[in-house]
Amino acid sequence: MSRTARPLAEGRREGTCDAQTSRHPSGAREHKEKRQEILEAAGRCFARRGFQGATIADICAEANISPGHLYHYFASKEAIIAGMAEARLAFAAECFNRVVEGPDLIAALVAEIERGRVQVDPNGHRLVLEIMAEAGRNPAVAKILREYSKAVRAILADVLRKGQARGLVDESLDAGLAAAVLLSVVDGSKTLTIHDPKLNMKKSVGLLQLLITRFLTAPAKPVGTARGDA
Repeated sequence: MSRTARPLAEGRREGTCDAQTSRHPSGAREHKEKRQEILEAAGRCFARRGFQGATIADICAEANISPGHLYHYFASKEAIIAGMAEARLAFAAECFNRVVEGPDLIAALVAEIERGRVQVDPNGHRLVLEIMAEAGRNPAVAKILREYSKAVRAILADVLRKGQARGLVDESLDAGLAAAVLLSVVDGSKTLTIHDPKLNMKKSVGLLQLLITRFLTAPAKPVGTARGDA
């Protein structure tokens, strides 16, 4: 994992599996797969019962493992949240790298946002909102969320700066602030069906895409001005 992702996992105490599997490629792969299974199981539990309501026993039952086995990977529920954030950061970096490589940066960015929305499982949006709510009362989760948000903003801001250098993104925008606003808009869109379950999501997503496109698009340069037109 990159240096950027490491702070998201600060405070995590994983067991002896890491030292053992680092010497055995097949063991490392199995360790990674089991770790991901635990994260997914925990995500389902948190989405169903909330961070406070879901217990380690619930997560173990969902993942079909013993508590002792789980503690080889994660020391606490907060450490599981850190693991989720680390995985999401890696996914975001991969998505944004694809955006930079494309000829139409804004269209590619909008497409990646939509792709991420479609790929999220039904519990995904509820999990995001649950983590945000928990951050309001749990300093450890708040720290993880802040560090994750800061890292994602930095990656997105870099994409916007590269777009500005190519004349594809409005040069007048502060890339860092624009990235923060974009991420807030996307996060806020996840509450649409909570406010109104009957809302037409297809049309709503279309409006979100239009909003992002208009926000980022560089203004058209004047074709030319006659000498007397000042």
